[in-house]
Amino acid sequence: MHHIIHTRRFTRLLASASLSSLLLATPALAQTQSTPPATPPADQAAASDQTTTQDIIVTAQFRQTRLQDTPISITAVNAAELEAKNQTNLAQVADTAPNVSLKPQGASFGPSIVASIRGVGQNDFNPAYEPGVGIYIDDVYYPQLTGAVFDLLDLDRIEILRGPQGTLAGRNSEGGSIKMYSKKPTGENGGFVEATYGSRHMIGVRAAADFKLTNNLFGRVSGVFKQQDGFVDRIDYGCANPGSGIASTRSPGDCRISRLGGVGYQAVRGMLRWQPTDALEVNLIGDYTHDEHTIAGEVLLATSTLNTPNLNAAAGVPYDNRFICGAYCNYITTGQPAGTWVPPIPVDPYNAAGTKLAATSGTDRSLYNGWGVSGQINYQLNDAIALTSITGYRSFDTRFDSDDDLSPANVGFGENHLTNWSVSEEVRANVKLSSTLNFTLGGYYFKQKSVYDSIQDIRYVPVYPLQFRQPDPTSADAKAVFAHLSWEPITGMTLSGGIRYTDESKQQTYYRLNYDGTVNAFLDPVGAAYGIGYSGPDTKNKFGGGTVTSLSGLTAQYAAKRWDYRAAIDYRFSPALLVYASFSTGFKGGGSNPRPFNTKQVIPFAPEQLNAYEIGFKADLFDRKLRFNVSGFINKYKDIQIPVSSCPDAPCAARLNAGAGTIKGFEAELTAFPVPGLSIDASLSYLTFAYDPNSLNAAATYPTNAGGILPNDPTTVPPWKATFGAQYKIDLGNAGSLTPRFDVNYQAKQYTGPTVVSGTRLLNFIPSYTLANARLTWTNADQNLDISLAANNLFDKYYLLTIFDLRGAGAGFRKGRPGTPQEFSISIKKKF
Repeated sequence: MHHIIHTRRFTRLLASASLSSLLLATPALAQTQSTPPATPPADQAAASDQTTTQDIIVTAQFRQTRLQDTPISITAVNAAELEAKNQTNLAQVADTAPNVSLKPQGASFGPSIVASIRGVGQNDFNPAYEPGVGIYIDDVYYPQLTGAVFDLLDLDRIEILRGPQGTLAGRNSEGGSIKMYSKKPTGENGGFVEATYGSRHMIGVRAAADFKLTNNLFGRVSGVFKQQDGFVDRIDYGCANPGSGIASTRSPGDCRISRLGGVGYQAVRGMLRWQPTDALEVNLIGDYTHDEHTIAGEVLLATSTLNTPNLNAAAGVPYDNRFICGAYCNYITTGQPAGTWVPPIPVDPYNAAGTKLAATSGTDRSLYNGWGVSGQINYQLNDAIALTSITGYRSFDTRFDSDDDLSPANVGFGENHLTNWSVSEEVRANVKLSSTLNFTLGGYYFKQKSVYDSIQDIRYVPVYPLQFRQPDPTSADAKAVFAHLSWEPITGMTLSGGIRYTDESKQQTYYRLNYDGTVNAFLDPVGAAYGIGYSGPDTKNKFGGGTVTSLSGLTAQYAAKRWDYRAAIDYRFSPALLVYASFSTGFKGGGSNPRPFNTKQVIPFAPEQLNAYEIGFKADLFDRKLRFNVSGFINKYKDIQIPVSSCPDAPCAARLNAGAGTIKGFEAELTAFPVPGLSIDASLSYLTFAYDPNSLNAAATYPTNAGGILPNDPTTVPPWKATFGAQYKIDLGNAGSLTPRFDVNYQAKQYTGPTVVSGTRLLNFIPSYTLANARLTWTNADQNLDISLAANNLFDKYYLLTIFDLRGAGAGFRKGRPGTPQEFSISIKKKF
């Protein structure tokens, strides 16, 4: 019943909004139905007295079109808007985009993000999983969630496309795509330098230079440097709690070891643009990023008491709520000492008593180095045919360590090293068959290889200490062809259709080794007995006879071939109003459990599939002083990949296909210029999700009491998001101008997953929160000097970005990553 009420409310709201806009646009219906006249480009908006909405040019359908002419739900943000809102990284842009979520992960997941659009995405950085949300840098696909919190260095615009993009972009993206486009060189011999100083020793420098090399060769170089102290104190527990029995490594009164959650980001990008003729344009781009800082600051929220003396007799430290430090502090260590295993159960089935535990050690630093090169060729063969080639190569190397329990209790510690390289090639031909018929044909190739090499010291499993190294390589490739046709049968109406064929595969090889490189006999007894990669008869009869297989050296194979489709119709009732409807399909690739503790846990999962239905309208009203775009959608979800925390014989972190479900929601975005100098922007989104209980896969809910799904579990994204921003330009004559801006972002209570503690099933939530930001900018009369004062989280709201709960798996902790507290900054920007 609750679901029916929400559906009715959604339908009434969307219908009411559509009717209102149609009524407002009625006076324009008598006008011609052609596209409205062009206005100054969006990148010039900051340099003019903007009084109407600007034309933002997007490339969502292979060719350049106006945002308001594109029948897709898109949030497009230009450089001027990014600067006005003081948005400097991709996660900040997502915070203000309807039904979009990009949240930095906690320290256990390294420098990665949780990504989702319309409730579809991924929360695990492991390279064996597909992101579900496609992120592109100058049309080159970035294949991983690790390192994806990109700085918005010298961008022209960002496009966020909602819904499946399988027939509209290089890589199939089930939830949607996020595309970042760099500013192209123009040969203007100009640029800018910006310096920032702020709270917690914030230091930032940004610069870009555009130059002309020859009459048809132009270059642009840009760079950024950011440094800031963290805001979560890492405290030595023994120092802060004398008499606790835990040794201190600090002098009394000086218990803070470091400040976690710091910033240490440097990046540079260079671009060459060669245009020998009007028909040919070649762009070469290279970038490099070095990101080194203290690991993400986390706080302990709750514990399940663990008898850790049994886990590590040498440490003798029970794990309980005394390690809950506070809102902005924790007691992490950078390793676990050597010890002797004492089984907590009366009978030791594995004869583990007396097992010696090796020491592990690491740091509280996170390191990411990434780089990429790409080339794009655009060639206008004739008036009817345009050819495009996009070639890209990207690589990254990251290291991070994690004390998961945030305490000296020695429950679990991990040292992580992840590398990845990828190469992609996309070619397409845009053909204008007639004045009303356009056709696109293209092909795409992608290949990547990752090696996730980690050392794990897991001491909470009650039957045996798990100390092992897993240098697992994962390779994947995809080949696709796609076609898209648009036809205007009558003036104002366009019919569009797209099709895509994808052939993809993935191979993951497992290794479970001791620290010295030998096979771990507990996790892989076959490999220890017969050798890595063994599969054959049990000749020594150690395992009950029959065929036995080594986990180390075992390669899990995944392959899929799939057709995806898109069909859309749009009609321009007037220059002010476009309405559209579409149907599209998408999928997220399958694979196998990347974290098995034995061969039984090498569990495959199939691709999840999505059928998306969308309707919407785009309106520029009152002589383009008001822009109002609304979209509503219903996503039919099948074979949903869900996480489980318990597998045969041991805890795990696997994916299984649960069944089917339905996601419904809407997005509304508004931009208004009610009076000269005043601009207002706002957005609202809603999303609801429900499983089809008749479709639930029994295997996927096994075992329910270890965190499996139930039919009424809500989605893991906030159901409501809302934003509001306003700025007013005050003309000071020869003294320049003064522009105050104020932004408010709201996020509703967000579900993060089920956990079972002592037989009780709990639903974990991130509480709702509202954040306010403010900025005051003075610009001189020549508009080449800006001085800005900015405040982020103006009212110092405490909130959480992500939560990680492993109580259901036996690890005993629930922890969260708090968001950035109140901070102030001053920036000076000089243009030349």
